Amino acid sequence: MAQLKVTQTKSVIGGKQNQRDTLRSLGLKRIGQSVVREDKPEVRGMITTVAHLVTVEEVD
Repeated sequence: MAQLKVTQTKSVIGGKQNQRDTLRSLGLKRIGQSVVREDKPEVRGMITTVAHLVTVEEVD
């Protein structure tokens, strides 16, 4: 299964609580931090919620 590298690029300060919770659920705590997650519908949904705060790359 494909994997996605998610990197936080912007601050969540001033953002909505659900966006903060979503970043924490993805495992992101600070700007510049990256995590690798499985490409599942649940993860895609979380990425959509915080799309303006992260960048996504496909990893093989």
